[in-house]
Amino acid sequence: MKITASRQALLDSLLVVSRAVSARAALQALSGIHVAAAGGEVKLRATDMELGLEVALDGKAEGDGSVVIPGRLLVEVARSLPDGEVGVELRESERDVEITAGSSRFHLRILPADDFPRFPETEGDPVELQAQPMQETIARVARAASRDEARPVLTGVLVTVEGEELTMVATDSYRLAVKRTALGAAAAEKLEANIPARALRELARLIEAAPEEPLKVWLSRNQAIFRVGSTALSSRLIDGQFPDYRQLLPESYDHEVKMPRTELLEVVRRVSQLAQRNAALRMSFSEGELVVSAETPDLGDAREGLPAPYSGELLEIGFNPEFVRDGLESIDGDEVVVKLISPLRPGLLEPADTGDFSYLVMPIRLNV
Repeated sequence: MKITASRQALLDSLLVVSRAVSARAALQALSGIHVAAAGGEVKLRATDMELGLEVALDGKAEGDGSVVIPGRLLVEVARSLPDGEVGVELRESERDVEITAGSSRFHLRILPADDFPRFPETEGDPVELQAQPMQETIARVARAASRDEARPVLTGVLVTVEGEELTMVATDSYRLAVKRTALGAAAAEKLEANIPARALRELARLIEAAPEEPLKVWLSRNQAIFRVGSTALSSRLIDGQFPDYRQLLPESYDHEVKMPRTELLEVVRRVSQLAQRNAALRMSFSEGELVVSAETPDLGDAREGLPAPYSGELLEIGFNPEFVRDGLESIDGDEVVVKLISPLRPGLLEPADTGDFSYLVMPIRLNV
């Protein structure tokens, strides 16, 4: 088996697929990249058993075969090669691959190919979706998913496709993001799955690299497969009951304050620099004004005010500064509506001009 490709095409494909290489592999083969040639086509694969990536390499192949090459080393070698054509040839008797480019020559030991898992096969017809709405929705919602593996069901994003609407929901129990997106065309069938946020973030990167390509989705009982152009991504689905997010959203709010989103975001970013060591971001609403402040003992404090169409008694509420910042960054449009009930009830951020995104944040009890 011998493969030839341009150095740039090889490196680009390796950089994509290497994101699924296992960093802590119990199985040695999972630390490698599987290179397979069949019928003149070349495919690169990597998996950590949770996430898998498969990329079709723009190159030529002589002979059929497959080999697993240490992933990180292969990427670094490809990165260091001179521009031009690169050859990768399996030397079975030597149990290595020979990589040539110009006068450069490398011999890399190979890993056991028989131990490398097969990439999942697709079954039935895919559901085709517009890729751009999927990417935009992931960008707004996935950051609210939990990173705590002790509660695996919250590390995913609940994805529902029904008719012409895509809905994504994520929560880490401290905040909740819900986004509804019009797809522009009705899906052939309803889809619903709890997909790891990491897999969706990777899917968003694939869409960003090929925004004009259609997105195809295959969903089984425990697995999802996505295809964008010549790249496929497989992900396990998360077992367990996702929380009923509708019950978490209050039915009504006592205060709804419309504010310029960018101005509020800039204030939050500035003041948050002094909200360290788990310190809260304090938001004090009084007649016609919002004062955002933070204080960290031994470091200092910060405060900044801005006009706000608020009326009523003083309302002071504390939030995690990162969560507020994430919520404001996730909202499109010039204005945001801040909805509040009391200092001990969650607050809600929504775009002022549409009702397609909701970002709920639990408060932090303030020390008066």
